Amino acid sequence: MEKKTMQEMQKEVDGYIGQFKEGYFSPLAMLARMTEELGELSREINHYYGEKPKKNSEGERTIEEEMGDMLFVLICFANSLNIDLEEAHDRVMEKFNTRDKDRWTRIDNKE
Repeated sequence: MEKKTMQEMQKEVDGYIGQFKEGYFSPLAMLARMTEELGELSREINHYYGEKPKKNSEGERTIEEEMGDMLFVLICFANSLNIDLEEAHDRVMEKFNTRDKDRWTRIDNKE
């Protein structure tokens, strides 16, 4: 499977959502969906790394699948608000590389 840029993923999701009359959900509904998906991811993390085993009646879901669901909803949310996620990523990386550049201990131990 060929790797996709974030821009390509945003276009792909927009094409998928665009085939339905309902379109994107409202921002509040999108936030609720994101919260729901985060809860499902949290549950999987807790089952895999935590102390809470799954019930026998619970189906097998993977952390990767739940992260994929989160990414899909995040892309829907960004698309609905006309946010370019590549630009958002670049802005946050600039912030981390300037404001927080000396916050953590570097592996190469350069001061």
